Amino acid sequence: MAKKIVIALGGNALGNTLKEQMAAVKYTSKSIADLIEAGYDVVIAHGNGPQVGMINNAFVEYGKIDPKLPVIPLSVCVAMSQAYIGYDLQNTLREELLNRGINKTVSSIVTQVIVDENDPAFKRPTKPIGPFMTEQEAEVGRANGMIIVEDSGRGYRRVVASPEPKDIVEIETIKTLLEAGQIVVACGGGGIPVVKKGNELKGVGAVIDKDFASSLMAELIDADSFVVLTAVEKVAIRFGKPDQEWLSELTVELANKYIEEKEFAEGSMLPKVKAALSFATSKSGRKALITSLEKAADGLSGKTGTIIRS
Repeated sequence: MAKKIVIALGGNALGNTLKEQMAAVKYTSKSIADLIEAGYDVVIAHGNGPQVGMINNAFVEYGKIDPKLPVIPLSVCVAMSQAYIGYDLQNTLREELLNRGINKTVSSIVTQVIVDENDPAFKRPTKPIGPFMTEQEAEVGRANGMIIVEDSGRGYRRVVASPEPKDIVEIETIKTLLEAGQIVVACGGGGIPVVKKGNELKGVGAVIDKDFASSLMAELIDADSFVVLTAVEKVAIRFGKPDQEWLSELTVELANKYIEEKEFAEGSMLPKVKAALSFATSKSGRKALITSLEKAADGLSGKTGTIIRS
């Protein structure tokens, strides 16, 4: 049987603008097609930090021109980002597969993810969205009521609440498509955050971390491996310092030790390591891999990347 993997694509695989995205997904699709050609059954998740921020900002600016325009909820902005990122991903991946003689359908699922409305994350926003800002731009944003923080030495970004994903509404659809041999794009941007009100699903103002949502999806479809693709080939401790050390493997104990010592940046590597830990410890024999897009195939064959296992 083919091995099932869930791939969580980082922002570097998508670009920051529409033009960049169209170019980036063509490159990204080649690496994903390599894995499909190697025999893996693949479910793809992706981030949406820059995209959902741009969509939200566009509606805010348009609202200044036309005050009659209703406020567009952040949950709707997430849904929009799922659709237009998924559109590019599914088309470019389908084209790449057909160019290789592989006839597989690629489908994007508008995915809702259930969160707890009492999650403490709503009182402590940490999820970066939108483009990087200068210090001056950040000051203007704060004056307009945004919560803006410095992001890992790369500039300033707006942050919003990032509650923990509890369940995936469309998980049975994802399973059915996967079992039919299709490639699935799901939980884009971490999924549309919703809370249950009886039979009603109500969107909330937040952005779920795509790594945590992807890890949960990997658990629910009983994946063999969870793969987080990011900008670096391996996880490092003392990152950016003269004594920086790249890690080829992390045990649960060592990963928790490094987390406690704050070795991983909160808006960058920390959620990736935590999500990988969550999947690796969810069932015996499961493993998670953190590596770069270019090294995905090598990472799955054990040649590089950081492996996390229980």
